Amino acid sequence: MTWAPITVDATHFYLQVYWWIIIAVLGGLFLLMTFVQGGQTLFHTAKSEDEERAILNSLGRKWELTFTTLVLFGGALYAAFPLFYAISFGGAYWVWMLILFAFVLQAVSYEYMNKPNNLIGKGAYKAFLYFNGFVGMVLIGAAVGTFFTGSNFSYDPVTKVLHWGTAPEGFNLRGLEAAIDFKHGAWFNLAMGILVFAAARILGAMWLINDIDNKEFPELIERLRGIVKRCFVVLLVALGVVLFGWLTMKGYAYDIHDPTGKVYYEDGKYLHNLLAFGAIQLIILLIGLVLYVFGVFVTAFKNSTRGIWFSGLGIVLIGIIVFTLAGLNGTSFYPSYADLQSSLTIQNSSGSKYTLMVMAWVSISVPFVLGYIAWVWYQMKKGGPITKEEIADPESHAY
Repeated sequence: MTWAPITVDATHFYLQVYWWIIIAVLGGLFLLMTFVQGGQTLFHTAKSEDEERAILNSLGRKWELTFTTLVLFGGALYAAFPLFYAISFGGAYWVWMLILFAFVLQAVSYEYMNKPNNLIGKGAYKAFLYFNGFVGMVLIGAAVGTFFTGSNFSYDPVTKVLHWGTAPEGFNLRGLEAAIDFKHGAWFNLAMGILVFAAARILGAMWLINDIDNKEFPELIERLRGIVKRCFVVLLVALGVVLFGWLTMKGYAYDIHDPTGKVYYEDGKYLHNLLAFGAIQLIILLIGLVLYVFGVFVTAFKNSTRGIWFSGLGIVLIGIIVFTLAGLNGTSFYPSYADLQSSLTIQNSSGSKYTLMVMAWVSISVPFVLGYIAWVWYQMKKGGPITKEEIADPESHAY
């Protein structure tokens, strides 16, 4: 297949880099907000109705902010790099449909879980929240993993024809092969999925410790601290596998000055990316890791309630670096192992120079959106920790 030509225009290229950095920041913020999904897998720690309601109400007041961040992230990615959306959603739609379905179930569950006389019962809605917290997070992590291992597609930029997979029509896994095709990096994708799940679960436990009254629910808080310790072990194992992959796997590289956009394999590509730009990415990654670990330490061993703020900032920085490793420094962010030259880069998949320029002006509104999220967060938190009295109060809009 002929290589998709790219326009080597300095202004256009800088706009493409700018928008990839914006997407990286939004991706990091989304990882922070997955504490809601992680917390949804902790209902089993509740040993009473009051404890369960405390968890539900703590998370129920924040799930909409998670969804807002996800929509903002997806919208920016779609607008700036529309070809990625067309190929990914047009080919790997089983993965994306499962993820979207998980978030639809989440929204329904919060509204109806404790409504009297609901048709399918409280247990079913709780199972939906578990599904969103576990399956949704693992699939999102595995999907991000394919940014490094590649996907099974070919795309002709001339005819605009996309082929996904090699199986007969009707038998393609449409993206789910990312979790079972170990020949093409499923081990890395699954490790990334488990890493995202474990990180979200730790953040969820730390958020509940911060948001629920420790004096009224002391036993629940202790169980949550135990969750932080155990999940951190899982996280370290998954992180070791991911770091091993980054250090040893071949990366998908291209020359940003080559109009042909030819993609080729490069040994140690992601290690090279980590050390590029004066090792700024490595420094930010290390700061993020230190902050995350510090938050875990003070929560698990110092009985602190503020670990979520350290680990939260840490996960944002880590998320930013994950995305910059995948897409900057002449790297294909959505590679194809079926046809190397079908791989997508920020240069061959972006919108036009005019589109990105107009969007750059629109992006000025992003801080205001983030400010709105912070304001809503403050309004929800200023009442203090969640108490039994608040949950029982019919005027409190408790879930």
